Amino acid sequence: MLRARMQAGLTQEAVAQRMGTSKSAVSRLEAAGRHAPSLSTLKRYAQAVGCELEVRLIPIDRSRS
Repeated sequence: MLRARMQAGLTQEAVAQRMGTSKSAVSRLEAAGRHAPSLSTLKRYAQAVGCELEVRLIPIDRSRS
């Protein structure tokens, strides 16, 4: 998330404004592993930084177990 924001040349404040939320909320989103945001929040973040959100299910290779 941080990389996408940096590539877009945006500050947390700018992303927060585009999402209609606070800078602290954006900071929490970017803090890996500390928050479990909803898909709608992730989609809003992606849109704010000029990205699309892609969620994929990838089969586990059971032969490695």
